[in-house]
Amino acid sequence: MTIERVVESNFDDFIGLVEALAQYERLDPPDDVAKQRLMRDGLSSTPLFEAYLGRMNGKAVSYCVYFTTYSSFLAMPTLYLEDLFVLETHRRGGIGLEMFEFCMKKAVEKGCGRMEWCVLDWNEPAIRFYEKNGARRLGWVFYRLTREEMKRRVPRWVHSTRFPNSLTDTET
Repeated sequence: MTIERVVESNFDDFIGLVEALAQYERLDPPDDVAKQRLMRDGLSSTPLFEAYLGRMNGKAVSYCVYFTTYSSFLAMPTLYLEDLFVLETHRRGGIGLEMFEFCMKKAVEKGCGRMEWCVLDWNEPAIRFYEKNGARRLGWVFYRLTREEMKRRVPRWVHSTRFPNSLTDTET
């Protein structure tokens, strides 16, 4: 397998795999506007995330997306693994492990004190994979606020000029 950074020339392969993951996870895939944001945010000179494709015989069969957060307790960066996906037709052949180890290597290179991610509670194959490879389930509960929920809760900031990156409707 070869692993390559997602760039403009292979972006369509990346999007195809993101859509396949959405289908597997029973979620809506990114719409056209979200795809444009993915390109902007991942391929800019200061990307918000890094994405890599895994190829077998030239075919994109896996991908990972990660970004760096920070641990105040460790006082070190943390690599957050947003996505790790292998096409169903290519599972159980070591591709997932190779991509996972690639992410660990990147975390070490970036000086991270740990790597974190979340898994859907029904995704038993992924849970078994991660636990088999040294990860342990933590006692944390994962929460989320959607963009609309945030905008409802902080209406005075939504159109604020005080915060140049405020939550505006033009960037939904």
